[in-house]
Formats: sequence, C-alpha cells, structure tokens
Amino acid sequence: MQAQRQPLVSVLTPVYNTQKYLAECIESVLAQTYTNWEYLIVNNCSTDGTLAVAQSFADRDPRIRVHNNTEFLDVYGNHNHAIRLMSHESKYCKVVSADDWIFPDCIRQMVDLAEANPTVGIVTTYQISGERINNLGMPYPETVVSGKEICRRSLLGSPYVLGAPTSHLYRSELLRSVKAFYPDWGPHADTAACYEYLDRCDFGFVHQILAFERVHTGQTSEKSRILNFYIAENLLYLTEYGPRYLSEQELQKRLRKRLVNYYKFLGKSFFQGRNKEFWAYHKRQLQKAGHPLDRVTLTKAVIAQILDKILNPKQTIEGLLIKT
Repeated sequence: MQAQRQPLVSVLTPVYNTQKYLAECIESVLAQTYTNWEYLIVNNCSTDGTLAVAQSFADRDPRIRVHNNTEFLDVYGNHNHAIRLMSHESKYCKVVSADDWIFPDCIRQMVDLAEANPTVGIVTTYQISGERINNLGMPYPETVVSGKEICRRSLLGSPYVLGAPTSHLYRSELLRSVKAFYPDWGPHADTAACYEYLDRCDFGFVHQILAFERVHTGQTSEKSRILNFYIAENLLYLTEYGPRYLSEQELQKRLRKRLVNYYKFLGKSFFQGRNKEFWAYHKRQLQKAGHPLDRVTLTKAVIAQILDKILNPKQTIEGLLIKT
C-alpha cells in the first residue's frame, strides 16, 4: 500500500503511571512499516514520570500528541475519552496498551485485511502474553467470519479471540457510532465491546503474531488471574449476550456447564486459603449474573473435592509436594 494511499490510523495509548514501560511501547509504534498514523497518548493524571516520557517523544515527532487529563478517570473511562480525541479523518483505530508493544508489521497487516474486506469492523491477531500465545483457536486459513458467528463460537467455548485490546484494530466509524465504545464492564470491557458491536459487522483475523502483552506484577490481568475474573465474566457474558447470539437450547446447555465448572472452581478454592475479597467478588458476580451463590451447591462441590482427595491420595500427595 503506497504511503499516499494509506488510510489514516489513530493509535491510542491511555496511560497512568507507566513510566517504566512507555518508551518501549512508543518505540514500537515508531517502528511500524505503516506510516500514515497519528499517535495520541492520553495521560490520566500520572504521578510518576509518564508525562515527561510521552512529551519527550512528542517533541521529536509531530505525529505524536499528548493529552493531559485534568481529572482522573477509571481505566475504560480513559479509553473512551481517548477515542473521542482521535482525528475525525481516521479510518481505523489501534489501541496499544502502555505496557505492551506491537511488532513492526502489525498495523500494515491488520489494515490490509480490513481494506480488502469493507464489512469487517474488528480485526484481531495472535498476541504473545508473557510465555504463551493468546487468541488461539481461529481455524487457518479462515480470515473473515460473521461477527454474530464468532460471538456464537466464543460463547460456546472456542475460539478465545475477543480479549486483549492491543491485539485489536477497530474501524473508526464503529467507535464513533456510540457515545461510549467500551461498556462499563470493569477490567475486561474490551471483550464486552466485541460482544456488544459484532452483531453489526464482520470479524477479521490475521494469522500472524503481531502484538505483545507484558505480564508483570500490578497489572490488571495479573489481578484477573489471582481472583479469576475470567470465570466470573465468562458467565456474565453468557447471561448478557447469550440471548443475542445463541439459540435457547444452546444457551441453557452452556449455562448449566458454566455453573457446574464455576462451583467446581469454588470448591477447589475452599482449600486454597482464599481471602474475603475473593469470596465477596465471586458472590457479587454470581448475583450480578442472576445466579446467586447457592450454599447447598457450594457445599456439595466442597464435599466432592474432599472425596476426590481421599480417593486419589497419590494425586493429593503429588500436589502437596509440588507446592512445597
């Protein structure tokens, strides 16, 4: 794609106290083979040197703009604010989280797919997350699928391709079609946004590793793993979006399986020294999903774990040895 024919891409990085990682993130955008982009860094009242890092790059490249919020916003409030600040001329939007980065050919390959398929509103790619690869399960060489179909598949359990904002490219008109693109869903509002809007467009997938998620202490995804936001939010997605994308039979079957797995997880957690925050979170999420915590079912799940430990002593001893 010739530079003069490249559609404008708005690259957005909402930031809060990310001084340690921001330079590497910005440098990955500067290294893109695709050149027609604007880069908007939205500083959310950082108290470290984040603003100085961002401004140092903006002083050297006119395509980089820094916006300094006058009041603190929550994570996805800041993301929605960043969307409202992007150029009206942009055709695509690429979010790059401040502690992540993208490979040099990321924007070019994702835009190429979107340009070749005008019905595609969201494009995703493989992403390295620490030592593993995210967004697996999209069958090769399938690159374009109905948005409704990919949501249906995802709600049924595979593939998991709707999370991780750094792995997404959005068509800007899709973002502008609503007042707040990211719903108020907490830490994984990016996944909820996919379910919210893919009933109006197609979904594209680039079968290349083009994004990198840094796994480190203190990030939202680390807390997600500790409390297991994923099991709770997958139940919420199912109750909220299942009626839109699944048949009634599919929905009820999937709900039963989700709840069985949820209580099995809670039964295991009973023996893992979980704190009050953990139990309060899951009680709250079950209530929100319309399936309040059933203490009888939880008791049965705990008993099942006890019986499993008694009947499988070798496995139990091996587990204890691994922990020690």
